[in-house]
Amino acid sequence: MRSTVHEFGTDGERRHDDRLATEEPLEIRLAWPGAGPRRVWVTMRTPGHDFELAAGWLVHEGLVTAPPRTIAYCTDEDLAPEQQFNVVTVTLAGPPSRDPGHRHAGSGSSACGVCGKDTIAEALAAPAAERWTGPLPSADVVRRLPDALRTAQAVFDRTGGVHAAGLATPEGDLLVVREDVGRHNAVDKVTGARVMAGHSPAGAALVVSGRAGFELVQKAVAAGTGALVAVGAPTSLAVTLAQQAGLALYGFTSRDRTVRYA
Repeated sequence: MRSTVHEFGTDGERRHDDRLATEEPLEIRLAWPGAGPRRVWVTMRTPGHDFELAAGWLVHEGLVTAPPRTIAYCTDEDLAPEQQFNVVTVTLAGPPSRDPGHRHAGSGSSACGVCGKDTIAEALAAPAAERWTGPLPSADVVRRLPDALRTAQAVFDRTGGVHAAGLATPEGDLLVVREDVGRHNAVDKVTGARVMAGHSPAGAALVVSGRAGFELVQKAVAAGTGALVAVGAPTSLAVTLAQQAGLALYGFTSRDRTVRYA
């Protein structure tokens, strides 16, 4: 999206067009044989890779361990034209792994006041289709990951307003990179891309452009990832969950240093 702005600097004022990161709601509906579509989640996201976002979210929430039967935009007649691409219906081949109406670890963030002990227990119980059992990247490789991720952030280059996540090999090669206004959405899209391509969502390292909050550690654990590498700091609950889940957790990562917390 473009917007006309007034920029004020030491050399005066200038008026010009600026590009903004698009932010719109996405409603995810879930259906399976014998159960009609019902809303299970609404998030604010950057449009694009919506089906991957939905598939990844289902994996991270412990609802599925296999690719959905179909994912499609909703065609309800009562939807306004501008909302037709903001509702996604996921149809499973059978019932989900648990009741999608039950509140659990992935339903909250640091702003929601989740209970630490109960939340960690639920997150650790979330099934992963496959755990990463291969080698983890060395510290030298970990320090290179943020720069590798940054070179793939095309939307950030245009807008400066989105986060990014990428899945890396032990050698530091990025298998998939996704961007979104929500850091958690970017991670959902990465996992969804792997699942929809027929690959395991588990990987050597998940690298994210921001901090390592509890919700990102929970998603990494649910996907079976070996390590989570963050540019920013982790939270106390994120470190606790990573330690209990056996996830290698790095924060304050740059080409000059990284700090391992778990």
